[in-house]
Amino acid sequence: MIRVLLVDDQELMRMGFRMVLDAHEDIEVVGDAGDGAEAVRLARRLDPDVVLMDVRMPVLDGIEATRLITADCDAKVLVLTTFDLDEYSLAALRGGASGFLLKDIQPSGLVAAVRSVAVGDAVVAPSVTRRLLERFLDTSTAGARDRAALDVLTEREREVLALVGKGLNNQELAATLHVSEATVKTHVGRVLAKLGVRDRVQAVIVAYETGLVRLGER
Repeated sequence: MIRVLLVDDQELMRMGFRMVLDAHEDIEVVGDAGDGAEAVRLARRLDPDVVLMDVRMPVLDGIEATRLITADCDAKVLVLTTFDLDEYSLAALRGGASGFLLKDIQPSGLVAAVRSVAVGDAVVAPSVTRRLLERFLDTSTAGARDRAALDVLTEREREVLALVGKGLNNQELAATLHVSEATVKTHVGRVLAKLGVRDRVQAVIVAYETGLVRLGER
């Protein structure tokens, strides 16, 4: 059972998401919150697997709530945004979110996203993450994280991280590295574990912040 916490300052939005998710036997909505502060309290008490998080809310915004929840809890956070590729989405991703969804997402897409992130997959395509980073990061971001953070990786794992940072999916990674997709998944899993990040989105951010991948590289 995937336990979900809904966070949005619009009650009708929360009701709509609840109706969609509760219709599936493997998903249970365990609570809902109308602001970020309440979301943090409920996340700590209810221990959900996934939090659907709005960004612009009273009391405490979704960005800070995301940072607090991912720091204190095991829950994965999916940010809900009205506009694709806005600076709020980037801030939430850097704060620990596993991806973002547009609020006009179709019900089937919402369910698929919750299921995917619950098992550790990011729900933002690598190419979309790259576009977002390139739009809102500047050259000062390179080196914002100590390059020594990559010392835990083998040479092959650094190569994998660099390619993930450039937006390649598993199939493209396999073709580039001349290995199977199963091997790619193993490499990616080790990279995530060694870097201490939750998913590919967070790994991409590390790749940029350490300067392993720079804006404009292909």
